[in-house]
Amino acid sequence: MIVESPSHLNYPEVPAGATLAGSAVRWPDRVALRAGGTELTFAELYRRACAFAHALRAEGVGVGDVVAVHLGNRPEYAVAYHGILLSGATYTPVNPLLPPADLAAQLADSGAVLAVSFAPANRALEAVREQTAVRRVVLAGDASFEDFVARRPTTRPEVTIDVHRDIAHLAYTGGTTGRSKGVRLPHRNVVVNTLQFACWRAGAAPRLDADGGLWIEQVGDPADYPERLGTDVGINLTPWFHAMGTVGSLNVAVLSGTTQVLHHRFDPAAYLADAERYGVTGMAGAPPLFAALVGHPDFATRDLHTVRGITSGAAPLAVEMINALVARFGPKVIIGEGYGLTEVTMGATAGPAARSAVRKVGTVGLPVADTRIKVVAEESDEPLPPGEAGEVCISGPQVMLGYRNRPDETAAVLAGGWLRTGDIGVLDEDGYLSIVDRKKDMLLYKGYNVYPRQLEERLFGQPGITGAAVVGRPDPAVGELPVAFVVAPGFDEADGEKLRAAVNADLLPYQHIRELRLVEEIPVSAAGKVLKRELRELLA
Repeated sequence: MIVESPSHLNYPEVPAGATLAGSAVRWPDRVALRAGGTELTFAELYRRACAFAHALRAEGVGVGDVVAVHLGNRPEYAVAYHGILLSGATYTPVNPLLPPADLAAQLADSGAVLAVSFAPANRALEAVREQTAVRRVVLAGDASFEDFVARRPTTRPEVTIDVHRDIAHLAYTGGTTGRSKGVRLPHRNVVVNTLQFACWRAGAAPRLDADGGLWIEQVGDPADYPERLGTDVGINLTPWFHAMGTVGSLNVAVLSGTTQVLHHRFDPAAYLADAERYGVTGMAGAPPLFAALVGHPDFATRDLHTVRGITSGAAPLAVEMINALVARFGPKVIIGEGYGLTEVTMGATAGPAARSAVRKVGTVGLPVADTRIKVVAEESDEPLPPGEAGEVCISGPQVMLGYRNRPDETAAVLAGGWLRTGDIGVLDEDGYLSIVDRKKDMLLYKGYNVYPRQLEERLFGQPGITGAAVVGRPDPAVGELPVAFVVAPGFDEADGEKLRAAVNADLLPYQHIRELRLVEEIPVSAAGKVLKRELRELLA
């Protein structure tokens, strides 16, 4: 079975910088970013991004050069990001929490010649700088950044960009299973994936203004898409150095005219207070964010009546968590999950946004515009029938060109127009995709496939569980033994054994959890993905 999106978009041949250019014309006075006491309208953000682009050009940085953004979420990040795109240079996002060895490896691999950092992270950058090609560092939050853009023109620079060949994003994979790889994404990919998700959510179609700025027009039935573009407000905690943050927040939010309230760290009480204060209309993030919100006492008491949409990504949202959100907000709020990975720019599927559409709890929705999905067996390209688990493969205009300087690994995942994702999924008769697990996370017990995700869902369904992750312990006799790490405040060892017995009672013998460890927290990446390699190291 191959599932193909029924929708199609006509994607304008414009570079990625056209996204902010269009919004600056359409919503010049609307606040784009709010951080503490700082506000930037769309027009102000565009002018500062143009100045940053001119500053890069004055430094000799342009098409073919790579600029690293080594920041947490703050207004300067958005200025630098859009400025890099407008200059024709390549943006490479860098997690500011990377340890020095990983930081040096990524910067060296990317070939970045300039970096934008800030004081909390710059010490690590300076410690490894001689191992990289970085010749200048611009620091956000002090005079360095302001001096860099001072007295530069605030109009768009004249740059020739080949949207199909020139790389807009050199985005590195999350590294949850090993050293990150650089994913090469041209301007065309960034524009396509931004439009796929912005249009999907709003029932819209792409348009260009007279100056080549990109915008979208709502063409769907207003009864299905009652929320108007340029009215949304969201609190953004999704790291912009992650694919979901860069495309889903920096680009989709800009194209949709969404005001983003920036929080530099997650404080559930502060998040909920600002959600009430600013009339937040949408909540978006990874599953750990929603778990923390649901578990906070203010979640039940704050006035959140303005919330009309919830979007989760980066990892599957537990069914029990979805039920808790539905119980709090009621049926009027659409809860949508999406699925993607860096290799498809950001995303490939999404839950239907139309009010009249069918939504299936536990799935990550349907393929977005111009995208095809199939599920295949090991060492096969033939699609499996509905209901059978296999590796998810994706075909669409958002699929990467390949990995930087890794031809063998590129060839291994790209074949015949399909990307092999390494994720295990199931398609149903209607084309809805469910993610069962990562291929690399799947366990083999006496020759049987054991999917940790299924065990984690059952653990989350037990009372008192706020976090759970399952990994395999190598065993020469049987292959791998499932071991669960569980966050359950107030539980003792005896409670843990009762929990293990309760979960195992509903499982087949080969699926049984063999050991359960109570821990204070589950290690996750900044993007909200569980770092299972760290759990395996604990077992080792």
